Amino acid sequence: MRATYVKNTTSGRIFDFFNVVFMVVLAFVMLYPFWNQLIISFNQGSDTMKGGLYFWPREFTLDSYSYMFDKGNLGKGAFISVLRVVVGTVTTLFCSGLLAYITTVRWFSGRRFTRVLFLITLYFSGGLIPTYLLINSLHLMETFTVYWLPGLFSAYYMLLISSYMYNLPEALSESARIDGCGELRIYVQIIAPLCVPVFAAVAVFSAVNHWNSWFDVMLYNSSGKWDTLQVYLRKVLLDVEQLSKLMDEQRQMEGMRKLTPASIRAATTMIVTIPIILFYPFMQKYFMGGITIGAVKE
Repeated sequence: MRATYVKNTTSGRIFDFFNVVFMVVLAFVMLYPFWNQLIISFNQGSDTMKGGLYFWPREFTLDSYSYMFDKGNLGKGAFISVLRVVVGTVTTLFCSGLLAYITTVRWFSGRRFTRVLFLITLYFSGGLIPTYLLINSLHLMETFTVYWLPGLFSAYYMLLISSYMYNLPEALSESARIDGCGELRIYVQIIAPLCVPVFAAVAVFSAVNHWNSWFDVMLYNSSGKWDTLQVYLRKVLLDVEQLSKLMDEQRQMEGMRKLTPASIRAATTMIVTIPIILFYPFMQKYFMGGITIGAVKE
């Protein structure tokens, strides 16, 4: 009754009004840059250079997307990116989850040392050159394995998952041990199914990292054999920018007359971003619960 009373007062209605206005303005500020890139990608490149595009295309065209999809390696790059996301996310979830489980087993005397050992990696690393030399000595250069093997264990993901596991009843594991279950079976059949919310949250983090990653591709895949979609689109964008610097008569060739770096850049942004936007809503119901529930202590 009290909450209803406060809401129906003049001050409550004023607060609700300004709260709604603030949230609408905040949503507009966050969404408009993405919308602006979308309309630029659908507008004719030469017309985009005139400016004045705000809410809809002035001269609608699909030339930018046609140029991107006409490239033969786009499908191959997309396949490698999707494969990297799937393999990298699944292996990271399994290994980092298993590591988190080890650090929560109360009878294991080395769990604190293991936890501290991995936490050190959050603050110190070997550096770029030693890591490159290690990858080279393991003969992982120019292989698909280099995309997912170095990320099997993550200290940050371990912290998230172990915080969630600490809230699970210890009796579940103890009863399974009494029945003769091994630790791996306990983790796979009992603990992991109960950790679906936090696994979903970590899966979003891992999938986005793998999808957007490009530096390791440039570093360990110089031949281009395992180029991902992001690296391929970067090369296309650089090619278009080089074409824009040519002489006027060369730039006015029929195939490139309506294309500009701005329109290609906008199309590239859409191609890279839209898959993540479509993927996130399916994981959203697990995301906040998986992140916050581990922080709640009795």
